[in-house]
Amino acid sequence: QVQLVESGGGSVQVGGSLRLSCAASGDIYTSNCMGWFRQAPGKEREGVANIYLKAGTTWYGTTWYADSVKGRFTISQGNAKNTVFLQMSSLKPEDTAMYYCAASQSQYCGGLAPRHFDSWGHGTQVTVSS
Repeated sequence: QVQLVESGGGSVQVGGSLRLSCAASGDIYTSNCMGWFRQAPGKEREGVANIYLKAGTTWYGTTWYADSVKGRFTISQGNAKNTVFLQMSSLKPEDTAMYYCAASQSQYCGGLAPRHFDSWGHGTQVTVSS
């Protein structure tokens, strides 16, 4: 089992930036894919970005982004391999949501749906105001 803790959320104005962090503990060696999802009130949870982290593979470090955040968000792994970041820039009101970190044992990452993720954090709120 993997435990995930998100941090870094907050309130910013349109055009601002935030960096979310996800600290993983437990059986992190089983997690091949780490991702960020978000859920706004009344909407379904949607994938934001993910990164493939299975060491020794051709696809190590491969990233995926939702079209709505391409060019504005960047997912990365920290120097401490148990940390994943989501750098968010040029934030828009429609980015307002609860953001969740998730881990998957799947051999595929890409635009992996939420149901394929095994472990979830409790979320961190991001609010973008105009």
